[in-house]
Parts: sequence; C-alpha cells; structure tokens
Amino acid sequence: MSKLIRNLLLVAPTVAGFVLVSSFSASAQSVSGSDSSSQLLNQINTYSQEGKNRSRNQVTNVNQLRDVSPTDWAYEALRSLVDRYGCISGFPNQTYRGNQPLSRYEFAAGLNSCLNQIERLIASSESVNTEDIDTVNRLSQEFEAELATVGSRLDEIESRTAVLEDSQYSTTTKLEGEVVFGLSGEFNNSDFNEIVFQDRVRLAFVSSFFGEDALYTRIDAGNAGYGFQTTVETGEGENSTEVGVPIETGGLTYNFDNGNNVEIGWLAYYFPIGDKIDVYLPAAFPLWVDFAPSLSPYLDSFTGASGALSSFAESSPIYKIGLAAGGGVGFNFNPIDAVTISAGYFGGDSFSPVSDEDGGLFNEEYSALGQVALSLFDDKLQIAGTYVLGQLGAGSNEIFDLGVGTADATQPFGDGTKVSANSYGVQVALQPLDFVAFNAFGMFTDAQEAVGDGEAEIWSYGAGISLPDLGKEGNLAAVFVGAEPYLASRNSDYLSEDIPIHIEGLYKYQFNDNISITPGLVYIVNPNGGEQEEEDSLVGVLRTTFSF
Repeated sequence: MSKLIRNLLLVAPTVAGFVLVSSFSASAQSVSGSDSSSQLLNQINTYSQEGKNRSRNQVTNVNQLRDVSPTDWAYEALRSLVDRYGCISGFPNQTYRGNQPLSRYEFAAGLNSCLNQIERLIASSESVNTEDIDTVNRLSQEFEAELATVGSRLDEIESRTAVLEDSQYSTTTKLEGEVVFGLSGEFNNSDFNEIVFQDRVRLAFVSSFFGEDALYTRIDAGNAGYGFQTTVETGEGENSTEVGVPIETGGLTYNFDNGNNVEIGWLAYYFPIGDKIDVYLPAAFPLWVDFAPSLSPYLDSFTGASGALSSFAESSPIYKIGLAAGGGVGFNFNPIDAVTISAGYFGGDSFSPVSDEDGGLFNEEYSALGQVALSLFDDKLQIAGTYVLGQLGAGSNEIFDLGVGTADATQPFGDGTKVSANSYGVQVALQPLDFVAFNAFGMFTDAQEAVGDGEAEIWSYGAGISLPDLGKEGNLAAVFVGAEPYLASRNSDYLSEDIPIHIEGLYKYQFNDNISITPGLVYIVNPNGGEQEEEDSLVGVLRTTFSF
C-alpha cells in the first residue's frame, strides 16, 4: 500500500468531517423515502448550514486543530493533506475527533471532497503528483457505489431546496401565534356565576427589513370577557336580599372579547439608532411594557398567557395608565450597560382629526412616561423609578386599563370629566439564584379634575415570588400578593376605600416548547373597595396556552 493511500485512510474521519458534521443523518433520511414535511424542513435547514460551517471551519494549518499534536501517530498524514490539498475541515469547536469511527458512506463523502479539490488543482494547471492521481483513481473505483449515493443524496436535497425557495411565503416575514383556551369560574358567589370556557387568538406577522428592525402586525380574536359578579346586600331586616354586582378587580391577562371577530390588535415598528438607542414606533394599541422594562421576571408576558394569570400580578399598574388606541413613540437609551433610560408618548385618539372628540396626536388626551432602570450584580438586582403623566379626555377618562383597580380608583370623578393624573412608581426585581426570583412594586397616583377642584389619591403595591423550572424546564410556580389600585382619599366626599387585597397562586406545566397548562387561583378581599360590603371573590382558572 502506497504512502498516500495509508495517509488517506488515516485521516478519513477528518476528510469526512467537514461534509458530515451535521448533514449525513438528514440525507440518509431523504433516501429512505420519508416524505414528511418536518423531515424535509430539517434536511433543508441542515443543508443550508453546511456550506457556512464548511467555510468557517476550513483548516489551513494542522495546528488549528486543538486536539491534534505533533506526537499523534497520524499527525504527519494530517499535515500532508492540509498542506498539499487543503481538503481538511474541523468541527465547529476546532477539534478533529480522530478516534471517532466512520462508515464507508462517510469515508466516501470525505474522499469526494478531496477528489473535488484535486480536480480543481488539475483544472488550474497546478502540479499534482502522478502517484497521487493513480491512488485516487483506485480509491474512486473502490468507492464508486458510495460516491454515487452521496451525489444522488446531495442532488435530491438541492432539488427540494429549490422547491421550497420557489414556494416560500416571504424572505422577510415569519408568523408567530398564541392561542388560549381558558376554563374559569367564580366560586365564592356561585349562585350568581357560571363556569365558562373561553378563547383568545393572536397571530403576529413579524417582518425584518435589515436584520435589526422588526415590524409587528398582530391580529386578535376572542370571546374571553371577564364579567364575574360578587354579591352585596340591599334592604334591611326581613326585606334584605342579595344582589349581584360586577367584580371590578382581578381581570385576567387573556381577557379580550370581540365576539371572535378578527381585528388589528397591535401594529408597531422597532428599529435601532446606533448602538445605544432603540426606537419603538407604535401605530395602534401600544403598551408601555412594549419597550420599557417592567422588572417583573417570569410573571410579565406583555398581556400574553405564559406568565401571571391576572393583569395586576403581571406588572405594576403604573404601566397600565393612559394606554392608547392610536399611536405614539418610545425610546430606550443605554448610556452604559447597567442603565436603561426609557421615555415615551402616546396620543389618545391620534387617528381622529376631530378636536372636540379629543382627536389628534397632540390634543388634550395623551400620556407620557419616563423611567430610569438600573441593573446590578450581573442582572441579579434591578431597580427602576417610573413617572407617568396621563391627560384623559371626558369621553374615556379611565386612569387604569386592562382590568386593574376599583371603579373609584379608575374613575375617581365619574364619567364625563377630564382628568389629569400624575403617577410615581418604584419597581424592584431580585434573582439571587437561578431557581428563585422576587419582584415588588409600589405606586402612587395624584389625580385632579381638569376643570374643578376635585382631587384624589390612589395607591397600589404588591410583591411576588417565582420558582422557574420547578419540576421541569419551562415550568413556573408563583405566588403574588398585593393591593390593586384603590382610592385612598377624595376631597369632595372624604371617601376612603377598603384595600382590595389580591392573592394569586399558579403553577404552569410546560408539556413541550409549544403547549403549557396553568391551573391557579385568584382570591380578592374587598374586590370592589368595600363600599357596599361585598363578598370576597375567588376565581379558579385552568389556562391552556398554545404558542408557535
């Protein structure tokens, strides 16, 4: 046996390596006759990465291979192939794995790569040793069947790639979705409430035009109204009776009811300016947490259905002030890694041109946010201070959205009154260990009538503990306790509500990457602020979330 043949056999695993790091299992499946679309997509994805790995891991000097040293018995063989023909590639981590076994097919694929390299050298009139050519010819005859099989597999994958490229939906857009099935009921006032089965669907088209930007176009549909009732007593003595009244607090994150009609649920564009500024440009239905850090790890899913059950436990109510139907703008500025400065402005009905209806981007109805967030000790401790100004029109003057807060806290001066609300909040998140995280917030709102002397003070606070990956990766156990926004004082009648104490517990079980099921309870003392001595509220939830 000639020296070249011996060398080729010694280094066959490396020769095959750069072709076979990830592609052979996929190509073998394609030959087996399986026509499943998932296998095809996996094959194409593997094939598309092959050339990238090959160019990135091409060896130009044998010393680039970290697990090969001059004392190895195959060192000279490797060096010869690298120096003379350049047909050796390492694995992505710059290793050779010379002791790894290989099949005849794998050896044929490695041989094929060296044949191609020798053909290129001959075509370019570069000198190739006659003895080496004779040896390669004999090897080609010996492995003729295997080489033909490798070629047919590559041809088939290339053909399938061409089919997918011709029929692909878009080169710039991908589809993301979330479907929620919610089974819930109020059990402390069962004579007035029924168990309900509800749904919410979100489909988002996410487009990127230069890699670092993202255009979100989301459509929503659902029938998940809240609508549970508590009971209050009316009349006295023998004439007293219990009646049902709507529960004002405890709204769930997936509560959304448009009769399962399809409509735009969110439209926004993200893009960077340099390395330190990120811009958020919403055109419809924005949230402050779309860009400003809420410091609520694991519980905040941005009104999605993978974190907390309730909107109140998801994040501080300060992020639910002055949410608009129209558009606005938001910025995050990172002067240093540990500091994030956020600022934003939302126009109320920015799409309406009628001034008398509070229309326009810069009319009397708007909201503005400013926040400074600090991240310390490798993100284990985060602290933020937040200010939100809400100028609310007479037609829609609710201070808080998304189902948080009592009626008097949300509309302290009733309907038909323009309101100015200055809100101040502090948020803290602490994760000392990977398996436990804490978060807490406190906020105060000073609300005034735009015309008149009415003034009200509103408070809210809460704290939670989260145990991620409890029992399985992706699982989440959490408990949250706090006071939903309530009216602490109002100068017109000296009203002071009882504190609506919110207690929530949940356990999310992640079946796989796409399906989770979350049972939990939400218990609220004084759910309507205690003004009518209502019964406590106990809502049980079984939430199933499908995401893709």
